[in-house]
Amino acid sequence: MPVEPTERGNETHRLLGRVGSDMQHEQEVVVLRYGHRPGRDDRMTTHVGLTARALGADRVIVPDNATQSAETVEDITDRFGGPFEIEQSDRQLAIVRHWEGPIVHLTMYGLPVQDTEADIRESLDSGPLLVVVGGKKVPFEIYEQATWNVGVTNQPHSEVAGLAVFLDRLFEGRELDQEWPDADRHVIPKAAGKKVVPADEFESETRRTDTTDDTA
Repeated sequence: MPVEPTERGNETHRLLGRVGSDMQHEQEVVVLRYGHRPGRDDRMTTHVGLTARALGADRVIVPDNATQSAETVEDITDRFGGPFEIEQSDRQLAIVRHWEGPIVHLTMYGLPVQDTEADIRESLDSGPLLVVVGGKKVPFEIYEQATWNVGVTNQPHSEVAGLAVFLDRLFEGRELDQEWPDADRHVIPKAAGKKVVPADEFESETRRTDTTDDTA
C-alpha cells in the first residue's frame, strides 16, 4: 500500500549528528525516483534507494508500483541501520509541484555539477532539498519546476552513478564517515575477504582490529 510522504522540512539533517559539528546543513535531503517500469526497472530503482541511504540522504520516495524495491531497501535499512525512510507515492508530479524547498533534477542535459554544487549546498540552510532521479522520460515540467537541472557530465550514464556522484559532491565526502548506531550487524573492513559481525560484537571486534593494525 502506498505510503504518502509527510512534511519534515524542519528536521535536523541526520549527517549533522553522524559526522560531527562541521556539518552545517539542517534540512533533510530527499531523493524522488520519478517513474518505474515493473520488471524492467526493479534493480535500478532498488539501487537508487540503496545509494540514497548509503550516501547521506534522509529518505527516498519511489512510485507506488515499485513495492519490491521499497521492501528491499527497507530490509537493508532494518539490518544495516538507519535512520532512513522509504516511502511510496502515486503523486510524484504533485510532490514536485508542491515541494517547499529547492529542487535538483539530475539530467545529462543540465548544468555541470561542479558549477552548481556550492549554491545547492548553501540552499540546504533554507529548506529541504528534493533530488529528482528519472526512471523514464520525465515530463518537461520537471525541468521547469527544478531550481537546478544538474548534469554529472553531459554524457549518457547510469542514473545511480549520477546520484552517487551528486551526493558525494553535495556532502563533500562527509557522508563516507557516517555511523549506523541502530544496525543489527556491521561490516568489518578488510584488505581481503569478507567479515560481518552482529552489533553486540562490533565494538570489541573494532578494538581487536585496531590493536592488530597498531602492532603490524
